[in-house]
Amino acid sequence: MTVVGVLVVVAVAAATIQWLLLHWWLLLILGVAAGAGGVFWLHRRQQLAQWAQVQARALRFTLAQIDGLHYDAFEVAIRDLMIRDGCKATKQGGRGDDGCDVLGIDPQGRRWVLQCKHRKRGPEGKPVGVPELQVLNGTARQIHKADVVVMVTNGRMTRTAAPWAKNQKIHLVDRHVLGEWAAGARPLWEVLDRIPPPRRGGM
Repeated sequence: MTVVGVLVVVAVAAATIQWLLLHWWLLLILGVAAGAGGVFWLHRRQQLAQWAQVQARALRFTLAQIDGLHYDAFEVAIRDLMIRDGCKATKQGGRGDDGCDVLGIDPQGRRWVLQCKHRKRGPEGKPVGVPELQVLNGTARQIHKADVVVMVTNGRMTRTAAPWAKNQKIHLVDRHVLGEWAAGARPLWEVLDRIPPPRRGGM
């Protein structure tokens, strides 16, 4: 830049500063406007977050809707139902999930591990049996540190599944229980029996 160019820049800067000093009230107005805009943006963001929570609490599924889901979307739906109940929940399903499709922490601090088995034909599909429960039982507590272990299906369980699960303290959510939970307003821990006590301190 030439000397003349530098002098021009300096002169423009000096003139701008002088003008701002003479019109300081404009800066005050701009500052107030910017602050008000920031407050409005923050308030709007909080409103949207609250509305999202309201929508989540109103989440409902019918069994017909659940039957029509892809198995991956079924896992997402189970995650969303846990969130509706007030949990912090994430979808884990996929390669290397070690038997945990959905991991949740409920408001009482209990750690939930849920394995999801979706059946396209619903109750007419292959029932969930002891072999699937054995896989879940082998990883839920040892790897995922679960307080509550749950097998969820939109289908049915074999006759031997229930007593085996009860002996291993695994909770079964079959088609009947899933329908009640997904369409109702009660959290899963109120639908199931024999849930362990809350952890100290909760979430």
